[in-house]
Amino acid sequence: MAKLYIAELERPRNQWVDIGNFPPVAEQVVDYSGGVASSAAFNAKTVMIRVKTDAICSIAIGSAPTATTSNARMSAEDTEYFSVQANHKISAISNT
Repeated sequence: MAKLYIAELERPRNQWVDIGNFPPVAEQVVDYSGGVASSAAFNAKTVMIRVKTDAICSIAIGSAPTATTSNARMSAEDTEYFSVQANHKISAISNT
């Protein structure tokens, strides 16, 4: 299966270091092995997400995203952090 693991993070406690706080506000897992799939809307407190993928994929982030293979690509086992807006979503699709 191809899964995207998402941790929604609040504003950093230490403004000198741009990292999110753990434990996360919310966590989600999106299974995109059957094609394109999207997360639930991010929590109102979410300002950053940590994204971990276990397979090659492309992602899109926005209010109603639909990822395509032309979007930003993540390699298998990549972990990335993204600044986001509350109520936005992340969408993923398998890629090569």
